[in-house]
Amino acid sequence: MQAVWFEKKGPARDVLVVGEMPDPTPALGQVRVRVHVSGVNPSDTKTRGGFGGNLKMEFPRIVPGQDGAGVIDQVGPGVPETRIGERVWVYEAYRGRPFGTAAQFVVIPAHHAVKLPDAIDFDTGAGLGVPALTSHRCLFTDGGIQGQTILVHGGGGGVGNPAIYLAKWAGARVIATVSRPEQEAAAKAAGADVIINRKTQEVIEAVRAATIGQGVDRVVDVDFAQNLQTNLAILKTGGVIASYFSSPLTSPFPFIPLMVQCITVHCVLVYTMSQRAHREAIRDTTACLEAGRYRTHVGARFPLHELAQAHQAQDSGSVVGKILIDLV
Repeated sequence: MQAVWFEKKGPARDVLVVGEMPDPTPALGQVRVRVHVSGVNPSDTKTRGGFGGNLKMEFPRIVPGQDGAGVIDQVGPGVPETRIGERVWVYEAYRGRPFGTAAQFVVIPAHHAVKLPDAIDFDTGAGLGVPALTSHRCLFTDGGIQGQTILVHGGGGGVGNPAIYLAKWAGARVIATVSRPEQEAAAKAAGADVIINRKTQEVIEAVRAATIGQGVDRVVDVDFAQNLQTNLAILKTGGVIASYFSSPLTSPFPFIPLMVQCITVHCVLVYTMSQRAHREAIRDTTACLEAGRYRTHVGARFPLHELAQAHQAQDSGSVVGKILIDLV
């Protein structure tokens, strides 16, 4: 099969290799997926680039790509043969394993290949995985959100945009912040009720105006440290901050203000959240898909042999929307 891999960490153009590898065979409890579309995530480029100085190779050779979509063409022992031919979306393909979705075939545990509703295209399927599961956890860690007001920082981003779709499906009112016109368009398409451009508007004032001074119930946060003071100013008492990234704190952690307002803080990392959280996120994402309430906003796409360019585009932050890799 054709694949892209790296055997040392470093810049994409220096370490990514395009070539042929043996076709994999599924073992006990596994399926093999013929990948049609692979999705690129920040964690893919960070793993390949040695983020935080981690240059140790977990395996001698790694094929990147946590997410993807395609068709099951082989099953291992213990997996019903009726799954052959099933259209699926793939999540955490190389979490704890060496080979991901940047290849014509990927072998994964059967439960990591989730049935894709017939009406949903492979592009949307390849864009689920990390973004959908992360955003679901941010939204629903403390239960249902029907009737609540949710602030999504970075509403045009990889996690923020799916969070808008899921929140609207669940019956919430969504306020989204953006910084570029392209992000505003993506947030609007996802169904955000109020969109605030943080470059041209004062976020605290805009949120207070949009909520008639009441504030928001929950925040889905793209940068805990950067947005902390804003969140403290606009959260209701008993509110929730769920953050999946933070730049370094430049001042002491504000325990007292958080305590006085009874604010709960959740740190969310999709790869270490519980299996129960994964199952709930998959259940609700599937329901949202079946209801026709979710789509992946595609920002750019590349053929497999241009994966290095795709990684560079991801790292640049210039692309609004999901970066996809075509394998068929």
